[in-house]
Amino acid sequence: MDKLEALRRYFGYEAFRPGQEGVVDALCSGRDALCVMPTGAGKSLCYQIPALLLHGVTLVVSPLISLMKDQVAALNEAGVRAAYLNSSLTPGQYRRALDNAAQGMYKIIYVAPERLETPEFHMNCARMEIPLVAVDEAHCVSQWGQDFRPSYLRIREFIAGLPVRPAVGAFTATATEQVREDIGKLLELRTPYCITTGFDRPNLRFEVRAPKDKNQELLGLMQRFRNRCGIVYCATRKGVEEVCDVLNVHGYSATRYHAGLADEERRKNQDDFLYDRATVMVATNAFGMGIDKSNVGFVIHYNMPKNLEGYYQEAGRAGRDGSPADCILLYARQDVRTNQFLIDHEADNPELSAEQADAVRENQRRALRSMTDYCTTSECLRATILQYFGEKACSACGNCSNCEGEFDEVDVTREAHSILQCVSELRQRFGKTVVLDVLRGGKGERIRRLGLDKTGCYGTLCGAEEAKLRAVLDELLRTGVLATDDGEYPVLRLGKNAAAVLYENARVTMKVKRWQAKHQEEKLPNMLEKRRSTAQVPEDDPLLAALKALRRRLADAKHQPAFVVFTDATLRDMCAKKPMTKQEMLLVSGVGERKLAQYGKVFLEEIKKFC
Repeated sequence: MDKLEALRRYFGYEAFRPGQEGVVDALCSGRDALCVMPTGAGKSLCYQIPALLLHGVTLVVSPLISLMKDQVAALNEAGVRAAYLNSSLTPGQYRRALDNAAQGMYKIIYVAPERLETPEFHMNCARMEIPLVAVDEAHCVSQWGQDFRPSYLRIREFIAGLPVRPAVGAFTATATEQVREDIGKLLELRTPYCITTGFDRPNLRFEVRAPKDKNQELLGLMQRFRNRCGIVYCATRKGVEEVCDVLNVHGYSATRYHAGLADEERRKNQDDFLYDRATVMVATNAFGMGIDKSNVGFVIHYNMPKNLEGYYQEAGRAGRDGSPADCILLYARQDVRTNQFLIDHEADNPELSAEQADAVRENQRRALRSMTDYCTTSECLRATILQYFGEKACSACGNCSNCEGEFDEVDVTREAHSILQCVSELRQRFGKTVVLDVLRGGKGERIRRLGLDKTGCYGTLCGAEEAKLRAVLDELLRTGVLATDDGEYPVLRLGKNAAAVLYENARVTMKVKRWQAKHQEEKLPNMLEKRRSTAQVPEDDPLLAALKALRRRLADAKHQPAFVVFTDATLRDMCAKKPMTKQEMLLVSGVGERKLAQYGKVFLEEIKKFC
């Protein structure tokens, strides 16, 4: 069996996606690999195909139990013998799985990183032939990554302790250049085949809103997304509870997930979401990494995350099967202050020295500024994300709220000049709030106590709206006219481009979105329909509904999530191609020989009813 035959027989695809084949060839030849591919681009096939072709058992190091269960269920459905080893197994189940592995019963074993350190696992690995170790979510090895896990640092020790060093593959969806360098160094990859296929997810539409009432905004969005499955991320456990209650009170089938819940309830709620018993998951960032649910149609961030890596990874849980999906962030300035507080007061990782902890915190503050810039920019949102990851991007994607919006260019030279004069007169010793209070003639006790009401800049913009001045200030920070330090209480400083405005009469303009909220609500549904029309089959297609209902019955009978049977993308391809025979069914993307044997007859019968 060669790689293309394995791809067709087990996974139902006729050809590799961009970047996959090179990684497969490298690992099959025994060479290490570092693979950065966006969510939904098919990273797992890059190690699953070699696992089928190589002699012995492939170990996949994975951080979350939920990912292991989903991947193993999908592999077994496809006819690949696979298992997982983690804390969800009883001691008897764990020993039985290890014995089966040593006897060559499995081709792929998923294992938690903590499990690598146990003597029992080491002893059993000595009995196995292990040609490949694949490290999923490899960014967790780097202290600069948003999901740093100390247990990942010990993966290289485990690999070094094996009787024969296997090929090592490292896989991740989001990694800056610094994190990619860390992955190679900390996993001790040897002359790895490196590929970054790009971070872009063209099927995702990005949008930032700054509503006065987030609950009302959320309910308006939920009305548009009523027939779609989605995730709402909140910054705190309290926020999760409140938002989940709001959605349930208004008739939406929502459940919740955060670290404060009992393990049993978390598992139940996660299963309810995976099995479509609840259509909306409200969660902190504790939920999601490794959730292989393909039919998530939207991700809403109720609060701004701390960094773009985390945001893009969480937003990327929408549209995993390539379907159009929405990623919407509800921004408020309070989110910035909340994240700054969390960065400054969270406990240091005991695995790090004091110097390392300070460096991590400083990096987190810089990342927060980049996240804030994303929320306040008038430039293309997709381009802003891609540039952050070091990827070149066109100036307008046509599929984000900024590209779709209408902007007026407004002259804010007077306001900018006053802000810079104030920062200079206050000797660059204060942050945004104090500077704006001074400019607007604030009467606060601190202003009087420090004598700031006696400065020449006091009250020079007393008639200006605070929101507008903050927007101007954000624009000055974004363009380098102002700068801010990385301390616990960031202060404003004159940036590299300040002199041109202060002393050379440079003109300052900024883009202001023309749409009002009402106007925006009228236009967005039309945009949604336009994007839906580009998909192969509309959501309300009767055949698609019938196939989804059939899939649901089959999945319920086997106690599996529906997408394990077939993804939404596969069902849409069935609707588009309308196969009449088993041979034609094999031409549907995602239908392999095993799934044809299991489900081909009943799906063909359902399709024939409509033809």
